[in-house]
Amino acid sequence: MSDRIEISATEAGVVRVFDVDLSPQDLTDFNRRNGSWPLREALDAEMLDADHVDLIRIDDLEGVGLAGYLEDGMGVSAEDIAESRAALDRLTGTVLVVGSRAFGGTAQVLRPRAPLHLVATFTEERAPVSFDALPDESAQRPPDAKKKPPSDAAMSGRVAMIALLVLFALTAVVVWVAS
Repeated sequence: MSDRIEISATEAGVVRVFDVDLSPQDLTDFNRRNGSWPLREALDAEMLDADHVDLIRIDDLEGVGLAGYLEDGMGVSAEDIAESRAALDRLTGTVLVVGSRAFGGTAQVLRPRAPLHLVATFTEERAPVSFDALPDESAQRPPDAKKKPPSDAAMSGRVAMIALLVLFALTAVVVWVAS
């Protein structure tokens, strides 16, 4: 297969679906990780996190289907799935679903080869970002707000501070004259 898939270090929210052309007996060895990992080698991936790679038998998705799994389980929008629904419905046997997190932020080029065949690439649906203005009452000071007069304790503290400064100045003058 001559497909070349470039993965950037900042890629996020991309889901790729591959058809896996193997018999059920060969699938166990394909996904076994003892030293080498045939699945990673078939993708030609430098880095692949097994926690974000799903090898799924289509028959196991009974009632939900592959399209439902991608929409509900992977967050792919129904509009994206609609464009590839015919290709997804034709799939039988086993599929490989790989999300962007599987590459761990590592920039790399994938060159998938047999038994993998890229079927579709989707983007996860994201909530729109909006910046609403803060409510006026809670974000602004009321226009009639007047500054409160200082309390009696605050005034007493200020008078005491001035008295101490005067005493300090007088003491300094007496020491200066005495020397």
